[in-house]
Amino acid sequence: MEYVYGALLLHKTGAEINEANLKKVVEATGKDVDEAQVKVLVASLKGLDIAKELETASLAAAPAAGTKEEAKEEKTEEKAAEAADGLASLFG
Repeated sequence: MEYVYGALLLHKTGAEINEANLKKVVEATGKDVDEAQVKVLVASLKGLDIAKELETASLAAAPAAGTKEEAKEEKTEEKAAEAADGLASLFG
């Protein structure tokens, strides 16, 4: 996972995501570098628009968060309506 985080950090800072840069980032964490993982990750990210992928992931997560908020609001409204019905029954 630290390799993916390293690649995201390089992307965020505008540095090129290549084997040498990724190795430096991972080494800076104090972890031993696995050359195979570095090579695989760099190869898989080649030609990928990371900014676009992050935006797509953010947009996919946003509606799910909105749905939870709406569900909470509906439950609150239902409880308020039930409470009002209960009070109304007291007064006939």
